[in-house]
Amino acid sequence: MGGKPLLAMNIVAFPIKTMDKSILREILAGGISKIEEAGALLVGGHSVEDKELKYGLSVTGTVHPQRVMLNSGARPGDMLLLSKPLGSGIISTAIKGGLAGTREEKMITSCMTTLNRISGEALAAVGGHGCTDITGFGLIGHLYEMASASRVSIKISAADVPLLDGVLDFAAMGIIPEGAHNNRKFYQKQVANHLAENDLREMTFYDPQTSGGLLIAASPEQIKSIIKLINSSAYSLPCAIIGEVIERQEELIFLEP
Repeated sequence: MGGKPLLAMNIVAFPIKTMDKSILREILAGGISKIEEAGALLVGGHSVEDKELKYGLSVTGTVHPQRVMLNSGARPGDMLLLSKPLGSGIISTAIKGGLAGTREEKMITSCMTTLNRISGEALAAVGGHGCTDITGFGLIGHLYEMASASRVSIKISAADVPLLDGVLDFAAMGIIPEGAHNNRKFYQKQVANHLAENDLREMTFYDPQTSGGLLIAASPEQIKSIIKLINSSAYSLPCAIIGEVIERQEELIFLEP
């Protein structure tokens, strides 16, 4: 952590025959606003015609080699901090199905467009042992990667994991993306699930996230200082201590109520 983004390039696939170009202009304008917020420069890009809309950025930056934060450094005794709530996959699915409205759209847009810069800078200032972001493999998938790479096990307190408003209501309706089911099928053999049967929170932990938060492993003292720095900033999303790192067990992840 503590690196600096320098240059960014747009990567766009756009259905020019079925979608108005004004939509593309809005997407690119949104991308530029985030590039500028991150302190980088847009230096070009590449676009192709495709039936499905896709947009992303290829980013080049710098980081001191002694300050690179990997997902393999978690130690027994560390606490785990999650910097964004979960549920963007479930709510996105509800929006696509016409079951969620403007309020939900604004909520997940605000969450997904919030950069991880503030939490990353807090980690860089204080220090820590391991870090990763929560994306397509969901919380459980990235917990598994951290535990496996660090040769530890991780205990999660389900009650402490922040969720976006309405996520459990949509999950109760069966609105769960296929990716969450795929994640559960792949990772559940590594999970000791002590939640009640059919506890809906379990599926939210497998929910694939778009632009999810950081998962930080650090000592209790470091975590306390990181939270203090985050809370003293303009950061508006809930972040929370969701669990702890323990000595390696047969299972890598323990879900506790």
